[in-house]
Amino acid sequence: MTERVDWLRGAVIAHRGLHDMARSGEQWIGHWAENTLSAFTCAIAAGYGIECDVRLAGDDTVVVFHDAVLDRLTHARGPVKDHGMEVLSRLPIAGTRDVIPTLVQMLDLVAGRVPLLIEIKLEKREDPAPLCEGVARLLADYVGPVAIMSFDSRAPRWFAQNAPDVVRGMVLEARDMSGWRAKWLMPRRFSAAEIEFLAVDIRGLPDDTVAHWRETWPIATWTVRRAIQRDVALDHADALIAEGDGLA
Repeated sequence: MTERVDWLRGAVIAHRGLHDMARSGEQWIGHWAENTLSAFTCAIAAGYGIECDVRLAGDDTVVVFHDAVLDRLTHARGPVKDHGMEVLSRLPIAGTRDVIPTLVQMLDLVAGRVPLLIEIKLEKREDPAPLCEGVARLLADYVGPVAIMSFDSRAPRWFAQNAPDVVRGMVLEARDMSGWRAKWLMPRRFSAAEIEFLAVDIRGLPDDTVAHWRETWPIATWTVRRAIQRDVALDHADALIAEGDGLA
């Protein structure tokens, strides 16, 4: 099954698109904010793949947005799920002209031109089915290299059971890559989700367990932000999910 994700090997993927916004006190400085159509357009122009985050809005629209709440990136407050697109589509991101995009808009923009990793964002008590169903429905007619992934193993497991044509992976933190979690917990989750790749924390590399996993699955690593991390990633992973100096 890993043949379905051979496109991941050697890929350099822009984390949340190719963005350059930074916070200075109360002000945002830069041009293109994360997870926006502008950031995705820049990534495509530079020839990078794209990683993005999706969650459900209050009207069940699948939107591209990382945080569970609006506070960090918009002038609004509270959970994304408390608002439908009538509100979200009018919220400027980090003071730019970009607003929160839908997954439909994002897929229409990318149109298979570069590899795409879609991270499914689920809260602890959230039923994974509605978001996974929404993403699967939108990917049914998408043509191009694309995969879903999540820290929450329920997401790839849902796809394995209900939409097996979609390539699926798991995202791991450094703590998942050693000790009892790596030896016992993670392998059980990998098996249940029938994963086809892993995205591991660069802060945990190099690692013997990950090297062993790499014999079975392609390994992407996140988030590569510095040149020294890039060197580690090139030696110990198959794909880079990077931003800033990590893309150089």
